Amino acid sequence: MTATPELISPRSPRVSAARRLARRNFRGKERLFLAEGPQAAREAAGHGLTELFATIEAAERYADIVGEARDAGARVHLASEQVIADISTTVTPQGIVGICRFLDTPFEEILATRPRLVAVLANVRDPGNAGTVLRCADAAGAEAVVLTDASVDLYNPKAVRASVGSLFHLPVAVGVPVEEAVAGLRRAGVRILAADGTGTDDLDDELDKGTMGGPTAWVFGNEAWGLPEETRALADAVVRVPIHGKAESLNLATAAAVCLYASARAQRASGGCRSVTQS
Repeated sequence: MTATPELISPRSPRVSAARRLARRNFRGKERLFLAEGPQAAREAAGHGLTELFATIEAAERYADIVGEARDAGARVHLASEQVIADISTTVTPQGIVGICRFLDTPFEEILATRPRLVAVLANVRDPGNAGTVLRCADAAGAEAVVLTDASVDLYNPKAVRASVGSLFHLPVAVGVPVEEAVAGLRRAGVRILAADGTGTDDLDDELDKGTMGGPTAWVFGNEAWGLPEETRALADAVVRVPIHGKAESLNLATAAAVCLYASARAQRASGGCRSVTQS
């Protein structure tokens, strides 16, 4: 294993710069973010990885990732466990951390692809939820995700981890006002459905009516208070996921998964849905 001849010093400017990326203002200034753990680092190697830090043990265990990082032109640094702990934002680091360039896609580029399934996160504040919805959208075969200007930072380390690599798989637009997102998607021929527990339309009824087979964007709201009336008014329909048992409600990520898969099923009615491997 020959990543670099010496361990990088904890006082190195490279380590200090990596450590600062845990903070949003530095991420925005440098347009770089942390990809922590082997899964994220492996995905990042083909999508804008600029540097990789790994302990000697991790570099040996994940020699394929180190090789891919080098092939991608990234700088590879051997690091002590303390350096990795200083850079990482997790309680139990996995010994490998990448630094990657921002990946977001301009909203107009997404519209130009004429997407058939899109998830719009309006005022979603929890990074874990945002990353999980992104993962659900990827699994359901969505072509894009849009984070509105009032939503959490896409590159928050918790959001990156919760996406489990899906951040690197599909286009994501950030900072788009919800009104602009809805108007643009509608111009692109996409039907807008707002997901809300108090919606007037039932998801089962929508499926039974056969209205969900066309291009669709689902708008998902804040974890605590859902979608405000002015956002609901922008949609073509406000749809609730039916609760058939005694549960009070569904959390954001679960509701998003149900809605996105319902659309995926309707759009693939003749062939069914592909299987998904859980990690």
